[in-house]
Amino acid sequence: MFSDLQLSPELLLAIQKMGFESPTKTQTLAIPAMLEGRDVVVTASTGTGKTLSFLAPALNKILENNEFLEQPKKGQRVQTIVLSPTRELASQIAAVCEQLMEFTDLNVCDLIGGEDFKVQQKVLNRFPDVVIATPGRLLEHLDANSLSIKEVSTVILDEADRLCDLGFNDDLMAILGHLDEAQVESDIDCQTVMFSATTTGRTRKLAEQVLDTPNILTINTRRDQKDNIRQQLVLADDERHKLKLLVWLLENETFERAMVFVNTKTQADNLCGKLRYHKQRSAVLHSDMKQSVREGTLKAYSEGRVDVLVGTDLAARGLDIEDVDLVVNFDMARKGDDYTHRIGRTGRANKDGQSFVLIMPNEWNLMSSIERYLKIRFELKVIKELVGLFKGPKKIKASGKAAGTKKKKKKVIDAKSKKKPKKKGPGKKIVKK
Repeated sequence: MFSDLQLSPELLLAIQKMGFESPTKTQTLAIPAMLEGRDVVVTASTGTGKTLSFLAPALNKILENNEFLEQPKKGQRVQTIVLSPTRELASQIAAVCEQLMEFTDLNVCDLIGGEDFKVQQKVLNRFPDVVIATPGRLLEHLDANSLSIKEVSTVILDEADRLCDLGFNDDLMAILGHLDEAQVESDIDCQTVMFSATTTGRTRKLAEQVLDTPNILTINTRRDQKDNIRQQLVLADDERHKLKLLVWLLENETFERAMVFVNTKTQADNLCGKLRYHKQRSAVLHSDMKQSVREGTLKAYSEGRVDVLVGTDLAARGLDIEDVDLVVNFDMARKGDDYTHRIGRTGRANKDGQSFVLIMPNEWNLMSSIERYLKIRFELKVIKELVGLFKGPKKIKASGKAAGTKKKKKKVIDAKSKKKPKKKGPGKKIVKK
């Protein structure tokens, strides 16, 4: 029960109103670890309640601190900073934070790119207790002295692996440098927490740089299978065949919301247009879209006005939309970790979900590498109405990859070693007398 986690009555009431009856394994382990005050690293798969795992103890800490602090001065009230790799995730974290704050007098604001900088400065003047931000925009505000961070006691790096992958390391180090300088004056011991679905060499290096003897919680890893997600493979001859297979799946599989992943923004736009031609209520999501358009797309999708969301890996990180019960990899993910995040959009909160990978001959080896990396085996699905010519490689190596056919080497004869044919002499001329 959440009541066993030593959270304040206000937070417990909010959690109950949000419909959560009992904590997940991630919440059961991470919340007490954060309440101890040590730096923490949490590795847990998507859909296991990570957002509540770090927000609840952070807010609980603020409520306890406020009991002993005088009313803070203007611009000095921020006590918790949460850094997110994407604008959409930052907005969603802020929305959850508002729900948790309902029975308190705390305030939250999100600072993301694509929105008016001066408007955000005015919001910061309302003394938010919690700031949810993307690194680049937060750094801009710090450089402009838009907010004071002297009282920050908790910094949370959400989706830390993605923060590293997107090249935010320099921004992160600059932000943490600002915090170090501010806290020399205030003498506050800041707790830093990292949450991630995967552990990579970059995240380990980041943890070594910014954390102080952290409590490391590996609740599950990227290689842990999600038993509640049925992972299936459909073979395709080419792109045109793939499109037919995708349309068939969307017309015949039972789902409330579906997500379709491709590897590039151009492909996302093109595929969405083709699905609309086939009467699918589709929308597209990628980083080249204006922030207002991205927000409108997600709102339409969450409200059910759009059934199918076509996107790049931007949509694979942190989008917490209920009832996504079908994920289709139109393009195979380039890495196993990316695949893990993609299918993590379904099967959330222990609900059942299903995913498909559509594989052409030139994608077989990539797929088998991901199978081996994640220690999984895709279940082959044959769509009788659309059976193609590709049935899989004729020969497969022990690794699962296709065995190539070796071409016979042509014998190369050294020109110098060739024996030159003897020239026949012209013979003797017969002279007639």
